[in-house]
Amino acid sequence: MADKKTVTVQQIGSPLRRPAKQQATLVGLGLNKMNRRRTLEDTPAVRGMIRKVAHLVRVIDEK
Repeated sequence: MADKKTVTVQQIGSPLRRPAKQQATLVGLGLNKMNRRRTLEDTPAVRGMIRKVAHLVRVIDEK
């Protein structure tokens, strides 16, 4: 079976004073504290979540 593609994201912005939807999206990505990193499966749903909070996260690497 082939390797699953992954994407690593790091939170670079604070969710304070942001809409509740953006805060919930960060929690859904597993990010809720500054500079926290998560490696997630690269799916269209995850890509959409990253796009919604692109100003709060940074994509570290894509494999």
